Amino acid sequence: MPERLRLMVTLASWCALRFGETVELRRGDIDLSAEVIRVRRAAVRTKGAFSITTPKSDAGVRDVAIPPHIIPSIEVHLAKYVGGKRDSLVFSAFDNADAHLQPSTLYRHWYKARHAAGRDDLRWHDLRHSGAVLAAATGASLAELMARLGHSTPQAAMRPTAHRRPPRHPHTMARDAPCRNNIRSTKP
Repeated sequence: MPERLRLMVTLASWCALRFGETVELRRGDIDLSAEVIRVRRAAVRTKGAFSITTPKSDAGVRDVAIPPHIIPSIEVHLAKYVGGKRDSLVFSAFDNADAHLQPSTLYRHWYKARHAAGRDDLRWHDLRHSGAVLAAATGASLAELMARLGHSTPQAAMRPTAHRRPPRHPHTMARDAPCRNNIRSTKP
């Protein structure tokens, strides 16, 4: 990936941000001293133009903790590629700092990168799923996963983690069975 898009991959993976949330991030949404990204808006492309809206659900408006090990990458990206104003786009078009990054620009580079990695099957949204799995693997509770991902239902939060999680110890599986059964029986 070009250097100016690498942080986008990192945020999609480690912070589990959606594409529209990422391309609408502004300098003022990133609080490095609090180690948090404030997700308040998303960019949606319709009829060839971006419109700014709220995230997919009320739960999508959230604060996402930034893993400390990626803060240096964020600092470098902000210094090199982002204007000094609070409303400067974090990921702007290559030729216009005031315009949103076009999906076609991202995907042109993404397809090359995934091919070079031997992962032509990898979708951009899979990075978000990886972020969910990483959070779950560190012991995040279901409520914490829901908050981090901006999901309003337990089922939505568990979807990305259920089929990608490594095998678990039988003792852990037995301990968690009542919780899983309760979630499956809950209607949205």
